[in-house]
Amino acid sequence: MNRITTLFNIKYPIIQAGMVWVSGYKLASAVSNAGGLGLLGAGSMYPEVLREHIQKCKKATSKPFGVNIPMLYPNIEEIMKIIVEEKVQIVFTSAGNPMTWTSYLKENGITVVHVVSSSKFALRAQEAGVDAIVAEGFEAGGHNGREETTTFTLIPMVKEQIKIPIIAAGGIANGNGMLAAMVLGADGVQVGSRFAASVESSAHDNFKQVILNTKEGETQLTLKELTPVRLIKNKFFEDIQELYKKCPTKEDLSQLLGRARAKKGIFEGDLTEGELEIGQVAGLIHDIKTAETIIADMMQEYQRAQKEVADFLF
Repeated sequence: MNRITTLFNIKYPIIQAGMVWVSGYKLASAVSNAGGLGLLGAGSMYPEVLREHIQKCKKATSKPFGVNIPMLYPNIEEIMKIIVEEKVQIVFTSAGNPMTWTSYLKENGITVVHVVSSSKFALRAQEAGVDAIVAEGFEAGGHNGREETTTFTLIPMVKEQIKIPIIAAGGIANGNGMLAAMVLGADGVQVGSRFAASVESSAHDNFKQVILNTKEGETQLTLKELTPVRLIKNKFFEDIQELYKKCPTKEDLSQLLGRARAKKGIFEGDLTEGELEIGQVAGLIHDIKTAETIIADMMQEYQRAQKEVADFLF
């Protein structure tokens, strides 16, 4: 019996990451309908927009789905109120202290998962009472841990420390990666970049196409003085590197970043001045598929990889 499928009452232990400007109700409901767990990405939604997406997701699927909430969100109290009012059953929290909201959510009957980048934070999340954790290696796209611990190293280290279920994230886009994560100690996987390049993703077509064109070595973690983020190396990225040559202050970096850079790049499709967040695994993504096909392909690859590994044993 798999602890993640049991916890969420889903068919496959595949969770779609709640990515900004990508994870609206169309993607979340499609993933849930295909047997995974879809997540709405609250990080790019005003409170009432989130409410609208929750309501639309309920109409689009009868299966479980959840909401990913970065706790640095300025309207966090209003967001949490909407989560309870709309009877959301599953919440993934990130970018903050799990002690802050876990008790409140669990008192309202909500299953809580927290995203971490180290064993230290995994232990804190367990102590806070979360039901599971996402252990995310620095291969992942978007905002990331400062530790730069890879998924391959992070999962077994976290497994040594905690007893609650572990969801592996970072660098997983196919069934082979899923099997590797499970062998290392994960109970399930969270997949971001592969779903960003899906039919149902709310990202701009320009951004989806640039994912397909991104090759090995063409992303990098940067802006660690603010919030570390993995970006495709476009003009905006090169502007950051030029600024670093001048030993910038945090204020200098914040001024260059400005507002709504991720929206400009991911949602509006500005490939020059936008912030293009994607994982290292983009080099393995070569086509745009439906969420249903992505999950079906992953499970077929996973099962095939299991058999191939069995043949290696001696």
